[in-house]
Amino acid sequence: MTLPLDLSVVVPLYNEEESLPELVNQLLNALRDSGERFELVLVNDGSSDGTAQVLEQLSEKVPELVGVLLRKNYGQTAAMSAGFDVAQGEIIVSLDGDLQNDPADIPLLLKKLREGYDLVSGWRHQRQDAALQRKLPSKIANRLIGRVTGVRLHDYGCSLKAYRSEILADMSLYGELHRFLPALAFIEGARITEVKVNHRARQYGQSKYGIDRTFRVLMDLLTVWFMKRFLTRPMYVFGFAGLIAMAGSLLSSAYLLTIKLMGEDIGNRPLLTLTVVLGLAGVQLFCFGLLGELLIRTYHESQGRPIYRIRATLRGGRAS
Repeated sequence: MTLPLDLSVVVPLYNEEESLPELVNQLLNALRDSGERFELVLVNDGSSDGTAQVLEQLSEKVPELVGVLLRKNYGQTAAMSAGFDVAQGEIIVSLDGDLQNDPADIPLLLKKLREGYDLVSGWRHQRQDAALQRKLPSKIANRLIGRVTGVRLHDYGCSLKAYRSEILADMSLYGELHRFLPALAFIEGARITEVKVNHRARQYGQSKYGIDRTFRVLMDLLTVWFMKRFLTRPMYVFGFAGLIAMAGSLLSSAYLLTIKLMGEDIGNRPLLTLTVVLGLAGVQLFCFGLLGELLIRTYHESQGRPIYRIRATLRGGRAS
C-alpha cells in the first residue's frame, strides 16, 4: 500500500508556456527538501499556446507531477475545482502559474495551517502590480467582500492559499467563486487566518483579467451573501417578503372596500392598482420560497455534478 500524501499543490494554467518550466523547478526546490510527501497537480485550462505540450514533457521527467488536461477553456474556477478533485493530499495548496506567487512561501502556510486552522490565505502586503488598475480596485473589493461575507481578510484575490482537504470536499465551485473560497469555507465552519507572503512582478505574458471581471465579482458576491444568510432557509427571505406584500394588499383592500361601501368611486384610484400588484407579488414571492425550499433539499441530497470535463490525466508520462 502506498503511503498517503501530505500535500497536493494545485496550479491552474492558461497560456503559461514560458513560465511553466521555471514554476515546476521552483516548486520542486521548495518542497523536495521539506520532508513532505507531495504531488504537483497542474491543470491546463484549454490553453491556446504550447502549455499542454510542455506539461506532457515535464510529466515524463518529474515523478511528482500530475498533469490534468481539460478539453477547453472553462475558466479559473473550473480549473481549480478539477485540480482539487484530482488532488490526493491531506493538505491542498493553490497558487497561480504566472510566477507572481512565491513557492518558497508554501512551508510558511503549512506551518500556520498546522497550528489548528482549516484555511490559511496569503496576503500580498507588498503587491507588485499597477496601483490604479489592480491595487486600488482590489483594496476596495477586499473591504466590500469582508463586510458582506463577515470574513475579514486583507487579500481575497491572492491565489496562494492552504486548505485542509476535508474543507474543500464540502464545497462546490461554479461561476467565479474561486475568489470567495474563504467565505465558502467560513459557511462550512472553517477556522481561517492569513499570513504575509511575497509577491513578484509578472515575468512572462500579460494578465488574464479584464474589466469585465468586476461585474462577475459583484454577481458572485451577491450569490455568496445569499448562501451565507439563506442557503438552508430560502423561505425566510422569500416567504417573509411575500407575507409583507400580501399583508399590505389586504390592508389596502380593506380600506378600498370601506370607502366603496361609503359611496366613493375607487375605479380610478392608483391605490387599487397597487393593491392588485402587491397581492400578486406576495403570492409569487411566497411560492418562490416554497420552490426554493424544495430546490435546497435537492441540492443537499443529490450527487454533485462536476463543472468540467477532463480529457486526460498524466501520471509519470502515461495518459489515462
